[in-house]
Amino acid sequence: DKIRLYADTPGAENPVIFAETMKKRVDVQGFTWLKMDLGIHVVAKEPGNIVNNKFWDGATGQYNLSEYMGYGNTLHPFTQIQITDKGLAGLAEYVEKVRNAVGYEIPLSSDHFGHFDINNSIRFGKAMEKYRLAWLEDMVPWFYTDQWKTVTDALETPTCTGEDIYLLNNGFKPLIDAHAVDIIQPDLGTSGGLLETKKIGDYAEEHGIAMAMHMAGSPVCFMANVHCAAATQNFLALEHHNVDTPFWENLVIMKGSEPMITKGFANVPLDAPGLGIELNEEEFRKHLNPKTKGYFEPTPEWNERRSHDRLWS
Repeated sequence: DKIRLYADTPGAENPVIFAETMKKRVDVQGFTWLKMDLGIHVVAKEPGNIVNNKFWDGATGQYNLSEYMGYGNTLHPFTQIQITDKGLAGLAEYVEKVRNAVGYEIPLSSDHFGHFDINNSIRFGKAMEKYRLAWLEDMVPWFYTDQWKTVTDALETPTCTGEDIYLLNNGFKPLIDAHAVDIIQPDLGTSGGLLETKKIGDYAEEHGIAMAMHMAGSPVCFMANVHCAAATQNFLALEHHNVDTPFWENLVIMKGSEPMITKGFANVPLDAPGLGIELNEEEFRKHLNPKTKGYFEPTPEWNERRSHDRLWS
């Protein structure tokens, strides 16, 4: 009746400050699983850490898709970015401070590494192995099944991908059949919905692969994820991406007897119909984008070539 959450935590340049934030996630907010942004952006400003860094304007815009031929749109094998031993040491120091702060009882996942090839992915992964990370996420684009297999076989730390994949047969099946990753992580909002995500999880379970769940959307999508997770045997943890957004939970009204979240766990509304929620339209209207003219406006921009959707990470 409870679903384990992992708290996504945006990175900070100062590792001491970031470690303190992560410790608060555990000690104050009650989370038992954490995820950190850990990428070359952490050490990119220091000379001698990254090869070919300046060519890509510091390689810090991993998700800046405004330039068609820019860093954000260039696939990992084609950037010729490399991490030096000095850079790896700096990243290891960053992780060590976090691990020392939260201890080893807490699973600690990692994401947002940057765009570099599998040779550097393997070097990166091996440098982190002594910290026993829960998984290394999206080290290469999901559709490079053979490259994923190479990285996974080379590392002790589990590998994870899936937030950009639509449907079981479109991308998850080849990864699962090849055991190319240790953990699959669909995003229910874009993987095909509640039933399709359940099918993805069940297929992975049959092949001995665990499933985490990526979630960076509204509390409506969150509660759909909660129900799916509750019915999936190989489920690990569900992402909570809005821990620091005060109004987020208030966007819906819980119809059951339990609050949405209690100390790092989502409550499954067993005594309420459907998803167990109602839209709080008054609260939604308070937080509309200032550029939005009304409620439930048409979205013709999604018909254009640049639809603000990501096909890979």
